[in-house]
Amino acid sequence: MLWKKGRHQGVHIGREIPLPKRHDQRLEEQMFPRLIAVRVFALVLGILTALPALATDADIAGRASVIDGDTIEIDGTRIRFDGIDAPESRQICLDTAGTKYRCGQQSALALDDFLAASRPTICTPKGKSWDRIVATCRRADGEDVSAWMVRNGHAVDWPKYSKGRYAAEQREAQASGAGMWAGQFEQPCIVRKARCD
Repeated sequence: MLWKKGRHQGVHIGREIPLPKRHDQRLEEQMFPRLIAVRVFALVLGILTALPALATDADIAGRASVIDGDTIEIDGTRIRFDGIDAPESRQICLDTAGTKYRCGQQSALALDDFLAASRPTICTPKGKSWDRIVATCRRADGEDVSAWMVRNGHAVDWPKYSKGRYAAEQREAQASGAGMWAGQFEQPCIVRKARCD
């Protein structure tokens, strides 16, 4: 019989006897599943960060600052919502009791709350008007910002530009008396002395 001499005296050659595991080898085996989990998490996080709500290269995406009910700013770029018109910041409307209130301010506050619920805001440019980009915008969850504003009575469909895209939402707001439709208001284009058609 042959005996192997060395670190483990008395181990018989020809028979497999497991050697005791080293401490660092046991630690490695315990940490391996955790390392895999961390790498998978980092990969998923990287993918989600790189594709916020499936925005394209042409889209403008980020945290929006509300200027008024139909204009936001993302990273220094002013964006006007395509196809809708919201009350002017200074605009006064009447509620159901005939009491005056700042409907332009209410519109801007409602927009801010709506956008804050699902960030970032993603806007797809459609053109340019004055110093602003004209765009259709959506929240990170995919909800159309203009449709929500019109449906909740914080803006009106502007057929001149929307070609009736938000007409159904406006009918819904009128029927339910949502937002401005609960009382009386002038069309925003009239308040700013612009042509509405």
